[in-house]
This record gives sequence, structure tokens and C-alpha cells, in this order.
Amino acid sequence: MEGKSLYEILFDGVEPSFLYEIGFRTLFMFLLIVMMLRVSGRRGVRQLTLFEVAIILGLGSAAGDPMFQDDFPLVHAIIVFIIVISLYKLLTWLVAKYDFFTRMLEGKALVIVRDGEFAVTEENKSTFSKTEFFSELRNASIEHLGQVRIAVLETDGSLSVLRYADSEVKYGLPIFPDDYKEFEQQPTAGTPIACMYCGHVIFDEKPLECPTCNHRKFAKAMNKKYC
Repeated sequence: MEGKSLYEILFDGVEPSFLYEIGFRTLFMFLLIVMMLRVSGRRGVRQLTLFEVAIILGLGSAAGDPMFQDDFPLVHAIIVFIIVISLYKLLTWLVAKYDFFTRMLEGKALVIVRDGEFAVTEENKSTFSKTEFFSELRNASIEHLGQVRIAVLETDGSLSVLRYADSEVKYGLPIFPDDYKEFEQQPTAGTPIACMYCGHVIFDEKPLECPTCNHRKFAKAMNKKYC
């Protein structure tokens, strides 16, 4: 079977009269999306909660399909948008009024670093992953955990960081690749090493495992002040 030409791939089956309809449908749906975003109260999309992402995904098909499929009446998309935005407004009101809905739909802020160490607890020890937060901390000009008093992962995915003053900075786990590497040799007494999992700092001889999280890899801790 002969392959199709480029012209056939691009234009085979195209009805010129429907191209104008596609243009109108696309313009109509685009304006509808903008209007619905204005109605929902969103001023930007830099940080979205999981609930808002679900709303956007839910509207994706309703907005995209009617733009180019002639068997999708535009009124169907309008009805979907009205129902979804109405549901969004209702749930937003419930979130503002009841803490239960806030926790259910948006989650809660999570403490990532406390007092210069990762906030590893018995509840999250098996699922805690520090590496996903390293980039955010580096973007906040954090060189090691000893500079951080507390870091909180907000419900919108942003990271809020409170730092120690220069005079209070202590030894901590380095988070830049050049320094975040295992300390292979046996440290001398008083050499600070930090657990590469939870950031707990030890000044004695290198232990077999971290007393906080039971992991066995350590990096040389640092206490560099801010630039």
C-alpha cells in the first residue's frame, strides 16, 4: 500500500466550510474559559492546589472537543462549565467555612525541616523523600540545613523558609551536590558528620547507624554562614 503524501496527511477529508466553524468554536471556547476563570476568582495559575488542578483537568475535554468536532453542540460544553464552576464555588465556600473540607480538598501544610534537621517522624519515616525538597531549598539560597530554623511545604506546593541568624547557624547537612556525598573515612573525635537521610548531626565517632532514623550514610557537616 502506497504511503500518503504530505498534502493528503494535512488536508485529506477537510471540508473548507467547516474550517470557519472551527475558528468560531475555538474563539468561543477560549472566551468561555477566560470568563469562567474570572468567575472562579483565579487571578493567576502560578501555584494551584490539587483541587484546582482537578477542576482544570475536568474542564479540559469539555473545552477541547467542541473546538473541532462538529457533533459536539456548544451548549453541551456550556452546561458542563456551569456545573463544574458551580461545584467549584460550592466547595470553595465549604472550604472557607469548615476545616474538615479544607483538609480533605487541600491537605495541610507540612513541616519539612525543623531546627536544622529534616522532620522525619515515625508516621512518615517509610515514605519521606528528602531529595524532592533539595532544589527548593537551594533556590531559597540555603547551602546546608544548619541555616534553617523551619521550612514548611504549603498546600499550594510552595516552600516557606525561616532561617537562623548568622550568629545562630549551626552544623548541618549540605544540600549542594559537590558537598552532599558520603564521608567514607572514620572521622576523628569532634568532627561533625550529618546523616544523609534526616540531617541529624553527630560529633562523636562515626556510628554504625543514625540514632534518629537508623540510616547508615553520613556526609561531612558544615556550618557556613550566609554570604
